[in-house]
Amino acid sequence: MEGSLRELAGYRMERANEMLEAAKKNLEIGQYKTSLNRSYYAIFHAMRAANILKGFDSSKHSGVIAYFNREYLKSGILEKSLSVIIKNSAFLREKSDYDDFFIASRKDAEKQLEDANAFVMVIEQFLKCNL
Repeated sequence: MEGSLRELAGYRMERANEMLEAAKKNLEIGQYKTSLNRSYYAIFHAMRAANILKGFDSSKHSGVIAYFNREYLKSGILEKSLSVIIKNSAFLREKSDYDDFFIASRKDAEKQLEDANAFVMVIEQFLKCNL
């Protein structure tokens, strides 16, 4: 694997971890919508880190998710149950970002952060074994 792809995957995981930290801080101060958003982006950057290992990148969220699902989940490389985390995270992020009347709860933000942490840990372990 090219060094630049390895470096890019590592950089994307750094961003994923930064998003986890931001989600946690926003949760602590009661900014639940922002916490949901940051948790989603932690998952998103982790998916992009895995996708780049196969030379794939996309500027569209749907492209990143579709490729990750096909190449890593449907293929059995990673647990298919991760798709539930991705789906729920994307749904809550879209609601919190675009639905004017959506009220994010602490419970939603805590669950999203818990799921994002678990997702990022799975991808970190995968990358350790495949970089």
